[in-house]
Amino acid sequence: MSKLWQARFFTTVNQLRDLPDTKAPEIAFAGRSNAGKSTAINILTNQKGLAFASKTPGRTQHINYFSIGGAHVGQHRKDATIVEEIEAFLVDLPGYGYAEVSGSAKLHWQKLLGDYVQRREQLAALVLIMDSRRPFTELDVQMLEWFAPTGKPIHCILTKADKLNRNESTNVLRQARMMLESYVDEDGEGFPFTVQLFSALKRVGIDEANAKIIDLLGLTDIPADPDAQLVDPVDSDD
Repeated sequence: MSKLWQARFFTTVNQLRDLPDTKAPEIAFAGRSNAGKSTAINILTNQKGLAFASKTPGRTQHINYFSIGGAHVGQHRKDATIVEEIEAFLVDLPGYGYAEVSGSAKLHWQKLLGDYVQRREQLAALVLIMDSRRPFTELDVQMLEWFAPTGKPIHCILTKADKLNRNESTNVLRQARMMLESYVDEDGEGFPFTVQLFSALKRVGIDEANAKIIDLLGLTDIPADPDAQLVDPVDSDD
């Protein structure tokens, strides 16, 4: 059973000053609206409604925190003793790039996300969710370039891989790896960027993504439970 299944809602914030004063490592999930970010989070945590997918993509403009470890922390998040029991956080960042979002909302998103990914010391890594049929849009690349100077890992999850045939899947993965390998630091060294294919509908890449996230958070998974029930994925364009 994955440790990620323990994820519970912790808090939501709309300003950097309201970020929780905690020391546990965080992994943030970022992605273009309609890339399947909420679906990926829900399938990885084995919960249908943990991450909220707005009926109007791009309208969710808050940073949502989900805690791992710490009993009932959602109800007692101001209790210092319980907060200390938290082992890690999954952080759901606002989806970006939806055309109907107002100009002021886009500016707020750019400021909020840019400052968060560049300055948040607790942020251990970024998971970048992209639709496998159209990865590395202009805004995806912007997110990569915001985060790359931190030197921290980025794991790219290419969703909706079930919509590709075998040749298309092979080519998309190869091209994504080439794209990521093109990023180097001032010394010509590559960044710790990785990529995989993923399909919530066909349950492809779930174990690989889980293992990567657990490793990046420095956690240890719970021994498998043969009787554990898996939730059915919600096939959405969140």
